[in-house]
Amino acid sequence: MPAPAGTKRVKGVSIYRPFIYGSVAKHIDPATRPSTINADHTHQWTVYLRACPPHPDLSYFIKKVSFKLHETYTNSLRTIEAPPFEVTETGWGEFEVQIKIYFVSEANEKPQTLWHNLKLHPFGPDAERQRERKEPIISECYEEVIFNEPVEAFYDLLTSSGTGGVGRGKGSKGSKQASMGGKKGAQGERVAELPFDGTYGQKGEGMELDRLRQASKTVEALLREEREKIKRQEKTLGELRKEIDAEAQAS
Repeated sequence: MPAPAGTKRVKGVSIYRPFIYGSVAKHIDPATRPSTINADHTHQWTVYLRACPPHPDLSYFIKKVSFKLHETYTNSLRTIEAPPFEVTETGWGEFEVQIKIYFVSEANEKPQTLWHNLKLHPFGPDAERQRERKEPIISECYEEVIFNEPVEAFYDLLTSSGTGGVGRGKGSKGSKQASMGGKKGAQGERVAELPFDGTYGQKGEGMELDRLRQASKTVEALLREEREKIKRQEKTLGELRKEIDAEAQAS
């Protein structure tokens, strides 16, 4: 029995699309604070989902993006139906933001959900210098969504965009699989996936490992400093004990 119109899948093909999600925050200067901003709010921030250069557009495959903010915000569920997919607010505290991606109707795919920790304060090994320079606090991640065996209409939409990002696999000569070099996927698999371990993901992983190594060095340096401090305190304590013992014997 043939598949219903609009649901036929391109077998043996996987197509991925990269994007960036995250946030940027900056401290509100009390001297220039607009009167419309709550007096308790210390930062202005933007949480976003953006395209990766050199491809500036996501709207050909993303219909809308919803951002679930902390429940203390009025209308805490913000849905953005056109680029830029972002929300700007002010506040004083950090919290976890739910980001939900809805694909265009041609995709015939379920929404995908991400979580992002909103950062307002400097973090990492360069935190003190960031605080001194009063730099914007950027916290973002590279991600890729993979469409396994997309329906034909969505396949045509993705491949006509000219953005690339197709895996390698098998297909008969002259077929869509062969012409696009699709990645062999599980039979009947019908979901978009997050994350996908692709070339850019590996690059992001390498950057994260570098940050972890630097953080490890910082921790090791702090531990050495604490050990030296403990040694000095133990030496001082030992000298005090000797003085007390000497005074006790003299009396």
